[in-house]
Amino acid sequence: MADEMVRRAQMFVNAAYQGKLGIDRIPEDGKTGWGIMFALTRALQYELGITTLSDTFGLTTLGTLQSKYPRLDSGTVPSENFCRIIQSALYCKGYDGGEIDGKYNDRVRTSVIKLKQDMGVDFAYPGGDVTPKVFKGLLNMDAYVTVNSGSDAIRAVQRWLNGEFVNRKDFFVIPCDGHHSRDVAKSMLYAIQYTMGMADGTANGVFGPGTQAGLKEKATVGVGSSSTWVQLFSAGMVLNQRPVSFTSTFSGALSDAVKQFQVFAHLPVTGKGDFSTWASLLVSYGDQDRQGAACDGVTRITPARAATLKAQGITYVGRYLTNPSVSSLPEKAIQAGELQTIADNGLRCFPIYQTYGRGTDDFSYPLGRAAGQAAVNAALDHGFKAGTRIFFSVDFDALDQDVTNSVLPHFKGIQDAIADDGNRFAIGVYGPRNVCTRVSEAGHASASFVSDMSSGFSGNFGYPLPENWAYDQIVTRKLGSGGGQIEIDNNIASGRDTGQGSFDKPRAAKPDVRLDADVVSAMQTDVGKYMESLGYPLDGGTRSYQHWKCFQSAVADHDDVITMLSNKYNMRKALIQTSCYWEMRHITPEDEAAWEAVILAFNTTGKYIRDTSTGIAKQRAMTLCGAWNWALDKGYVTGQPYRDVSKDADKYNVWKKAHDDEAFALTSVAMIHMWDIDGKPGGDDNSKALRKPSLDYTDYEIYEVLRRYQGPAVEPALSEAKKRLGLYYVMEKYNSISRNL
Repeated sequence: MADEMVRRAQMFVNAAYQGKLGIDRIPEDGKTGWGIMFALTRALQYELGITTLSDTFGLTTLGTLQSKYPRLDSGTVPSENFCRIIQSALYCKGYDGGEIDGKYNDRVRTSVIKLKQDMGVDFAYPGGDVTPKVFKGLLNMDAYVTVNSGSDAIRAVQRWLNGEFVNRKDFFVIPCDGHHSRDVAKSMLYAIQYTMGMADGTANGVFGPGTQAGLKEKATVGVGSSSTWVQLFSAGMVLNQRPVSFTSTFSGALSDAVKQFQVFAHLPVTGKGDFSTWASLLVSYGDQDRQGAACDGVTRITPARAATLKAQGITYVGRYLTNPSVSSLPEKAIQAGELQTIADNGLRCFPIYQTYGRGTDDFSYPLGRAAGQAAVNAALDHGFKAGTRIFFSVDFDALDQDVTNSVLPHFKGIQDAIADDGNRFAIGVYGPRNVCTRVSEAGHASASFVSDMSSGFSGNFGYPLPENWAYDQIVTRKLGSGGGQIEIDNNIASGRDTGQGSFDKPRAAKPDVRLDADVVSAMQTDVGKYMESLGYPLDGGTRSYQHWKCFQSAVADHDDVITMLSNKYNMRKALIQTSCYWEMRHITPEDEAAWEAVILAFNTTGKYIRDTSTGIAKQRAMTLCGAWNWALDKGYVTGQPYRDVSKDADKYNVWKKAHDDEAFALTSVAMIHMWDIDGKPGGDDNSKALRKPSLDYTDYEIYEVLRRYQGPAVEPALSEAKKRLGLYYVMEKYNSISRNL
């Protein structure tokens, strides 16, 4: 909502400093945001005589302000514009700044007093003057009153930290908004370091060896303790959303709450503020000397390695269902016979599904659908039984908006795919605390595998351990020696998930066969549901063909041809089915009109007037000529004449054959795929050869083949191929059922 006084503040900055701050004119929209705060910061630097201006209120700005104007009030503010900066900032923070007239009057003074009270620094900095650290806190977007349903208990902790430690060199005013955050978590570490006696310049807000040693030596508290350490410990409990009061006295009630937390986090149950409990309250990974009953890793579990894990007290082993790249970490995915080795040695396995998952581009509803079905297919291939929980990975520092815009739709896609499969498998989420909590609260996962080892992730810093945590990843360790040596991520296990200790017989990577008659109807229904989820109605909408017709032409009617092509060229049927079905679903009346124009022109003039994509797989003459000529050169086909792309008749004839002959169009899909795999000319990523066609293609390779069929590595091919990938896995589901009957 626009505020008139904020608008006047923006007008002041533009009028007084246009062309002086090294930034564009800021909008005069009356809305507080980083734009006006950055501009006011630069204006302050300008008034201080700093020559290199920055959006950051850093040490240079703070030091210059401290040396020149350690206290600013009516008698010390150096100029009217200097005062207007303060007045403008007050309005942007929601306080009365007077008339933005350059006068440090009683209205301004009263607001500064209130600001300090809200910050909790009114005893450290009494009076109505602005001190440098208060000024720094004034020129950011932090709130000093509870916002967005903030907790009064957390705000009390924030205000206490500010008031108690603001005069230390490296401690700056933190928000008092009732929400835990990265800044608040770091301020807690500073406060602990100061309390244990660390000097300014030594304290660094890092949970390092010195801090850990100091906590072990000085900070154990229990019933009857009364000290700053108790205040800090109870503050840690409050910030972790435990039901306690912020206090300086360690009561029996606090001890009971500590025991409940220790049980929840699987810590030794002492009822005291001991080192392990301190660590779990302060950093996501907690006490890394703890030995967990679970692990995950990227190497095969051999009998020798299984013995090493058992000797370390490990029961649950997380292993990956697939490997996105065959060129690195060759044992990342579960290896042949490995699950039987796990079972024979009394261990249990929980499966993890991850492709790349390194950024928002890897997360969307279509990719979630693809991941869900791909994970089901892979779990069945390996022999996991119905009821197993699959943990789907979010392995990047997802900000809260990333969770909202990308991760949650992705997991909705996973959930829909699992539901369409009959809910044979349960869904878990792997990722930072905030990701796990939000995905679970949205109903998309029933248990969390928390990447707490990544303590610097925004989604871990300041967030409590999710209520439904199953595995808590805290440290990487190398265990054993010789043939039994293995590097693992050590995980604490809560018991909410216990993996699987026995497995069905793995499904071999068999060649494809004809679709079993009993699955065709279900396959048609499932493909239709997937396309509907992407916005493609069964009746075709504005496109030329309805779903049933596309399915018949691209899948059912030519199953013999597709099966033959798959077996001959070592290519999964789903690659051919997906490319053809997808293209046919996108044929429009305009496309068909263009085809008729090409036919009429050639019959009339002998000229091939336009190389438009045609037929059920939407293929162009240039592409068809290139693919078939390449296949002939490679010996994949015989008896085919070369097509000369300089001759209209050659181009038209191959184009017309794809237009008229569905079996030829489908065969051409296979030729084009193999040409793409080999690295056809054309630059971009299309010229990079992939592995030869294989029945064990990875997700990345499948994606690349589907994407290259559409075009170069630019939009819309990049995003459309992600949708095709989900369709591929629906197709593959039923091909897999058929070949494993």
